[in-house]
Formats: sequence, C-alpha cells, structure tokens
Amino acid sequence: MKKRGIIITIMVLALGMAGIIACGVIGMIEDQKARPAEVSLVELPKPELAGGLRGEMGIDKNINENTVDNYLGREDAVYRDMRMLVDEADYEAIGGDSYLSGYVKGFEVVPYPLLVNVEGLPEAVGESYIGPTLFIQKDGKFVANYKESMEILEYIFPKDKVIFLMCGGGGYAGMTKQMLVALGWDAEKIYNVGGYWYYDGENNVKVRDGEEFRYWEVPYHDIEFEYLHKL
Repeated sequence: MKKRGIIITIMVLALGMAGIIACGVIGMIEDQKARPAEVSLVELPKPELAGGLRGEMGIDKNINENTVDNYLGREDAVYRDMRMLVDEADYEAIGGDSYLSGYVKGFEVVPYPLLVNVEGLPEAVGESYIGPTLFIQKDGKFVANYKESMEILEYIFPKDKVIFLMCGGGGYAGMTKQMLVALGWDAEKIYNVGGYWYYDGENNVKVRDGEEFRYWEVPYHDIEFEYLHKL
C-alpha cells in the first residue's frame, strides 16, 4: 500500500509539473502574440546628388520630396527642417515662402540662420537673419562663437544617427550638410531631402491658414543666446 501511495503521489506531482510547464509555454506564445512585430527598416541608399541645379544645392537623388515618406519614423534617424518660422529673406521673390506655412510630420525645426551666418543666397531675396549665431564662417571654416556651440550642435544633430535635412527649397539644408561635414560629421549619414515647397506627400502638417498661424504646434528648437558664454 505504501508503494502504491508513493506511485500515486509521484504521478500527481508529475501531472502538476506538466500543467505548470504547459501554462508557461502557452503564456510565452500569448506574450509573443501580444508583442508588436519589429519594424523592418528600409535599407538606405548611399547619398547621391541629383542632377542639375538640385545637385548643385546638394539635394539627394534618391531620398527627396517625392520619396521621403518611405523613410519617415526611423529610430536610427533624426529629421530636421532648417527654416525660420519667419525668414527675413524675401523668398516670395523666387516663388518660395518666407513663412513656415507647414512641415513634414516627424521633422523638427532648427533654423539654419541661428547656426551660422548665411552666405550665398540669391541676390533677389536679399539678406536673411543677421543676429547672433552659434558659429561664424571664415574662409570656408566654421568657428564657434560660444563655449557651448559644438555641444548644442551635437545635441541637435547626433553623430550616431542618420540625419535627414529639409528646408524650403533645399538651400539651407545643403548649407547645413556642408557645415556638419566640415565640423566632423559623416557625409554618408546625412541626406538633403530638398524643399517643403515641393512636397506633396501624405505627411504634410499645415500650420498656416491665410493670415492665421499656429506656430505653437511646430516642434521648434530655439537657441537662447543670452544664456551662452561668448568666446
């Protein structure tokens, strides 16, 4: 009888363990079902200049206003629109827009004229912003104006990320890439997507309706120069 009792006890324990294991397996299966599938990132083509004037501005041949929607939302990338909310340059004179009337979803606005003095604009548009800047261009080199200039630049444009740049027509974006590369960024990880003025995709976020602006909706990086330490 004792032997039979021991056998029954062992069988009960075995069935119990089997039940626990089965529950664990089922739980793992259900947990896997509940987890979102990992996003498969589209492989990025190497930066390649477009032809003609667009190429002279540094706009990419493959990732541009027509294709950028295919590359939005990447965790390995940051997206920067280099326009001012209101630019002092008269871009209407060349068929553009001096106002930031909208932006592509996912892009954060970082005004290029706050980074460095603007050079090389078309004569028709006049001068852009001429106030304080993080850097100044001297003989093709970029010299910091403030102790924190490089730290701010590295925060806004992290070197371990792919960087997508955009502006109104592609000019500020191209100038930003030139600046970053000159200061040590990897040119192969920076794309000049071109201009918002020519974007007709599904991620257009408009912040202007006639003379009404909703600039509080814009993800905007301002630079408080009064708190920086001038060199």
